Amino acid sequence: MKRPTSFDIAALAGVSQATVSRALSGAASVSEAVRQRVFDAAAQLNYTVDINARKLRSKKINTIAVLVSEDLDHSDNRINPFFLPLIGSILDYANAKGVDVLMSLQKADADWGADYGFSRRADGIIFLGYRDFESYLRKVAVLAKVGEPWVVFGPVMPETPNLFIGSQNAEGAHEAVAHLIKLGRKRIVFLGEASEAHSEFFERYKGYQRAHAEAGLTPDPRLAIDCFISREEGAAAIDRLLDEGVAFDAVFAVTDLLAIGAIQSLQKRGLNVPKDVSVMGFDDLWACTCINPTLSTVRQDTTTAARVLVDTLAALIDNEPVEMTRIPTQLVIRESCGGQKTS
Repeated sequence: MKRPTSFDIAALAGVSQATVSRALSGAASVSEAVRQRVFDAAAQLNYTVDINARKLRSKKINTIAVLVSEDLDHSDNRINPFFLPLIGSILDYANAKGVDVLMSLQKADADWGADYGFSRRADGIIFLGYRDFESYLRKVAVLAKVGEPWVVFGPVMPETPNLFIGSQNAEGAHEAVAHLIKLGRKRIVFLGEASEAHSEFFERYKGYQRAHAEAGLTPDPRLAIDCFISREEGAAAIDRLLDEGVAFDAVFAVTDLLAIGAIQSLQKRGLNVPKDVSVMGFDDLWACTCINPTLSTVRQDTTTAARVLVDTLAALIDNEPVEMTRIPTQLVIRESCGGQKTS
């Protein structure tokens, strides 16, 4: 069968081919009555937009790239599990907007900045994850030189605030730690890298500090443990504290994986969670409700984040102004902190 064209729609709807093009592109100059007539004719003919033709006319390829960097060292799983629901939401929302998504896992030593910047495999790029942030910024700088539109989820950089989308990290951490303090916990471990090299975690550390200051407490510096994302590192950090005899009654971890590792270590050492030690995570992974006790955490809104990322990138591709967006978090109280459940 011959593929129907916009001329076929025009003949069936009784309008010009130019009117069909304007109606299908959503032009405001077309009345609703005419637009509906065109849509009805298109549906009757089983017409679909010729994406390839549209790309040629617009000089766009109607594709965005989502580049995920290696965050973990496991040979069978190198992606931070927090990104999995975010990726799913990006795919879903982009599909609803008629945009194709090219997914790629980026090795730490890959020169993906130059690769994507010069190859034009996508109209723009969404970056997820980073381990070595200084190296990451050098690669991103290549994209700025070639004019490739890009946005990042996670860190928020004041130098280029319009290109970074992130959660309210400090606010979420502050609310979580303040809740632990209200439960009577005064010696709260901080698990995560509290340095500017990992700005998301550093923001959560600031929230941790602010909650203490507001309660008139001074955190013991021995309770701030540098570790990065994984369950194994969380367990090892708690083991070290217990071996050294450092007293603590709560744990705030900057990721759920760290918090899960902390719970496992505490239980192996004969401590009860939450009776002896309250534990709080950050992210709200699906695994939070699959462990015993279920994990209290700070939820990041991946659905909203996906929409903001895709819409911000679309605006950058069209040379429209954009601004940095901070996405609200939500405190989710379950069994691991000993407080009243909220979900």
